[in-house]
Amino acid sequence: MEQKIHQGRNVKRFREMLGIKQEALAFDLGEDWNQKKISILEQKEVVDESLLQKISEVLKIPVKAFQNFDEEQAINIISNTFHDGSIAHATAENIQCTFNPVDKMVELYERMLQQQKEMIEKLEKLIQDK
Repeated sequence: MEQKIHQGRNVKRFREMLGIKQEALAFDLGEDWNQKKISILEQKEVVDESLLQKISEVLKIPVKAFQNFDEEQAINIISNTFHDGSIAHATAENIQCTFNPVDKMVELYERMLQQQKEMIEKLEKLIQDK
């Protein structure tokens, strides 16, 4: 039986990895969004592609990540690659990285910092406007 990708859960996972609260995502999506609607969205197996596009722009994560990330498959790859505290028992034949994982982590961290900076700026602006 083929495992379905749960797009809502993927939205939640990436949002959490970026350290973004549901309220903050709702705020960035617009005034017709709130925390409860984000919670409901994250329970949906399939999310409308135009909505995924908006979320993609807010979180700066490609739409394909929400549509294709399979946690079970990722866990299988990790568990079959890492053993007994070793870093990796992998050869070029069984893993072909088209990117440097450390670079991707640095990129994600820099994006998280940028988003926190943007959120602080928004909050400061909200405070000044009151």
